[in-house]
Amino acid sequence: MSPAPQAAAGTASLFFHVPGRVARESWLARGATLAAFSVWTWAIFASIDIRRGEAGSFILWAVLTPFHEAGHYLIFRWFGQFVMVLGGTLGQHLMPLACAAVLLTRRRDPFGAALFAWLFGFSLIMMAVYMYDAFDPQMLLLDGRTGADSDGHDWQNIFGDLGLLPRARGIGLFFGWVGRAVMLGALAWAAWIVWLQRARLSANPFAEDDLDA
Repeated sequence: MSPAPQAAAGTASLFFHVPGRVARESWLARGATLAAFSVWTWAIFASIDIRRGEAGSFILWAVLTPFHEAGHYLIFRWFGQFVMVLGGTLGQHLMPLACAAVLLTRRRDPFGAALFAWLFGFSLIMMAVYMYDAFDPQMLLLDGRTGADSDGHDWQNIFGDLGLLPRARGIGLFFGWVGRAVMLGALAWAAWIVWLQRARLSANPFAEDDLDA
């Protein structure tokens, strides 16, 4: 097999891996989880308002915020001021992407990876809200002030350094739609995994531990 088809086959095997046997209980749990995440996605989409600073889920916002702050001060502070400011957003993106990568490569669990890809999509929406707000800062930051009252607004600083501040709203709206698309794509990926596993169901609750196709 030539390198290109071989690489494509390897990628497909990684992203769509199905064990030789799939425990029925685990499969039902994945189906229920997919249904719950689908309903949650609908609720998030119904609540998103980039212009008003609403990302659609306070819970997910709270989950990602510690990784945002860690990106600033624990990971990227050593690479200069610009990278440190950008590092907050990079930190919140890296968490779901790193978890997805581990699940794919170490656990061979594309369904779990798809759920973290879904979280990455929300992280993009969270970023989009801050991007949009950078043009005319109204959102309260963690210090209780807005970007108009302090220099703590990441994307106001980033866009200002790049000369993109006049385009902040358009960029924010664009990434809001990118985030939605990623979330929907992740759900479609998870749904396809569930569908593929349907053909290999087993009554053995430990089937996936016993065999690894």
